[in-house]
Amino acid sequence: MKGMYWKSSNKSVIYYLVLGVFSLFGMYLVEHFLSEKVQEHYSEKIEATKLTVKAFEEIKDYKESKGKKIDLHFDPSGSGLIGEFFTPVTSNLGTLRAKQSSINPNFGALVLEYLIQAGVKKGDTVAVSLSGSFPALNIAVYSAAKILELKLVIISSMTSSQWGANEPDFLWPDMEKLLYVRGIFPYKSLAYSWGGIEDQAFGMPKEGSKILQNSASKNSLSMLHSKNYSESLKERMNLYSSEIPLSEYKAYINVGGGTVSVGTKKNVGEFSPGLNLKYPIIRDGRDSVMRRFANLGIPIIHLVRVEELATQNGFTIQPKKIPGIGEGKIFKRSEYDLRLVSFVLVGILVLLYVFFKRDSFIEEDRDESL
Repeated sequence: MKGMYWKSSNKSVIYYLVLGVFSLFGMYLVEHFLSEKVQEHYSEKIEATKLTVKAFEEIKDYKESKGKKIDLHFDPSGSGLIGEFFTPVTSNLGTLRAKQSSINPNFGALVLEYLIQAGVKKGDTVAVSLSGSFPALNIAVYSAAKILELKLVIISSMTSSQWGANEPDFLWPDMEKLLYVRGIFPYKSLAYSWGGIEDQAFGMPKEGSKILQNSASKNSLSMLHSKNYSESLKERMNLYSSEIPLSEYKAYINVGGGTVSVGTKKNVGEFSPGLNLKYPIIRDGRDSVMRRFANLGIPIIHLVRVEELATQNGFTIQPKKIPGIGEGKIFKRSEYDLRLVSFVLVGILVLLYVFFKRDSFIEEDRDESL
């Protein structure tokens, strides 16, 4: 039986030092000298963002012209799109951090990217459900749709959670009408729901109900007539199908956590924030509009968990001012310079070849001398 013995390497330590230093320096170069790659549909994304900025400015100018004070403590960017902590038309709790993070015009570009990834093309028809809780995201949807020249079939909710469009005399329907009349967007909601609990604003004080009734009357809004969750779901689907067959919609966009659109708390996790191209495995909770469209194989764009979406795409969380146009990974991405990577890899391989080849020459010379 042959024994096994440890044989120390006869390579000089300097070999390893040179190889190690070169490898570490090469890694530094590769990580430090990244190249910025412009992403696809860059110009359309820029246009969507610019349009979103324009709409933001229109809202702000209107509020200031009416003497409405913008509280910079809660709305540090001065957008005019952050509402109040609580009003008679506040439907439920909301997170100020999420509302502040939604005030980013680059969400217009993100929605546009989702639509393109979903296969939506210019002139297509998309079903939409909007919430008064996130007026900035509603505007982002309209901006992306206008750039792609889409037809939207929209159902919106009148009420809002905390810090959304919950000012009694300036609800989401008022914002939508302003932007339509001023020619910023060609879109108006086909119908409105009361929103809130069971989509009926249950639990809202009489004062709030009266304000909603007056707003609906003032703006001549077409209201949903359903009296409970099931009826609201059926009425919504009937409204969407009254425009075109449901199977012909190219995407369904949901903003916020509207109960009938998303489902109940048990439905949480059924759809991920952002673009959903596959039908979810989880099927808990009640039936919903999103589930109905997903059953038809229609892509779902789910605009919820704003901070998560912002982090994923390189957007600022709680911006202190309106973020600049072109912020985020959807415009440009830092990528490795493949030429530099190849140079470093080849250099390491060359060093390894030289070092070990030289050792083999040394071993051969020793054998010949014996």
